[in-house]
Amino acid sequence: MTAMKMLMTGLAMTALPTVLTGCVTINIYFPAAAAEKAADKIIDEVYRLDQNKGAAGEKPAAQ
Repeated sequence: MTAMKMLMTGLAMTALPTVLTGCVTINIYFPAAAAEKAADKIIDEVYRLDQNKGAAGEKPAAQ
């Protein structure tokens, strides 16, 4: 086999798996309502923690 033919065979063997794996796409869909509900819950917990901290020596704000 000539050197040029060996080089072309090597390139083809390298390029084919690269092209095949480059065509894979993974789509993940999250339900918008569930994501929004989870975000609201986290925000409420953070605000609750901030209200309970208050300034040094102060009582937590009444809810």
